[in-house]
Amino acid sequence: MKGRKEPARAYSLCSAPHERQLAVTVKEERYVSGATKYPPLLSPMLVWRLSPGMRMVVTGFGGPYTLPPDIDSRTDHLVHICAGSGIVPNLSILKHCLANGMKLRHTLIYGNKTWEDIIFQRQLEDLTRQYPDKLRIVHTLSREARETRASSGAGEVRSGRVSEALIREVIPDPTGVEVFACGPGVGKFERQAAKEKGEEPAPRFLETTLEALENHGVPDERIHRESYG
Repeated sequence: MKGRKEPARAYSLCSAPHERQLAVTVKEERYVSGATKYPPLLSPMLVWRLSPGMRMVVTGFGGPYTLPPDIDSRTDHLVHICAGSGIVPNLSILKHCLANGMKLRHTLIYGNKTWEDIIFQRQLEDLTRQYPDKLRIVHTLSREARETRASSGAGEVRSGRVSEALIREVIPDPTGVEVFACGPGVGKFERQAAKEKGEEPAPRFLETTLEALENHGVPDERIHRESYG
């Protein structure tokens, strides 16, 4: 149907360097009749059909969304702003920093629709209990009341989406932090569809987050970004 070979896929590592096994997180792509151009092939297989011992070709890991080697001299406050599966690489960074005793405090703003959509909910709660002085988590839930299912270790819960007001609240010193933002952004197919209509594509999570950070005065060189979509 595509008229070409399937390309390689890239998935984010959720394991940290000190952990014994490498781990990636795969979100199954769904086929929606009339909306999905081609039936998804690899992610459903990885989610539902992998078995222990199955072999596959892995080309290695890489990419710029990593912790700078001089991070200790750059800041003492890392702010993670994530939505959905954008939490995956940030969890790896969090686990690495906390397990190795780095003198960094972390604030995580994590946007989802409901509690059930939160990836790594138990792991994040465990980290807040282990490192209460180093990790603050603020959940933003767009389709659930803020008081619903809040528990010890769950973090703070806000209604709605990640907003500029919340970003300003958790970043009192915009020039002294380092920000890691990961989540859905405008993809090439959305840009193409908008271009054909003579319009600008509607901004998604990453675009609105970057705009809010710029408005707040966070220097661009202190913002690390990763998008999917």
